[in-house]
Amino acid sequence: MGTVTNPAHLRQLRLAKDAMDRDWAEPLDLDAIAAHAGYSRYHFVRAFKAVYGQTPGQYLSRRRVERAEEMLRTANLSVTEICTLVGFTSLGTFSARFKKQTGLSPSEYRARHVGRGAALIPGCYAMLWAGGFSPSRVPDRPSNSEEAG
Repeated sequence: MGTVTNPAHLRQLRLAKDAMDRDWAEPLDLDAIAAHAGYSRYHFVRAFKAVYGQTPGQYLSRRRVERAEEMLRTANLSVTEICTLVGFTSLGTFSARFKKQTGLSPSEYRARHVGRGAALIPGCYAMLWAGGFSPSRVPDRPSNSEEAG
């Protein structure tokens, strides 16, 4: 276990953790994250858990649920939209992890926390801010000649 107390190894693990903190909404590959630390995937999982007390997958899931909590409190988006925006690919997995972490389903969480502050951010603004719209998903506006014809 000497490698996880070595400052150079701790810096390498921090690089991988920083990558997860930065790219939490993206599909993240364990091999790519481990490469940030310069470890094989198996050694990385063991070292990360030894230092941070949870596996990289558990850490990433926790971060995603934290972001979902914020969106449920502030954005006028459906639970399914939020699930996708925070990086989950399965609504069932998202709901189960959310409930395990918060003690409430996403819908229960929203019902409990909405209405205690400012109005919800319109969904279209929240989607733009969160990167939910990509050029391939936004239809082109017709040109003036197409509108006239």
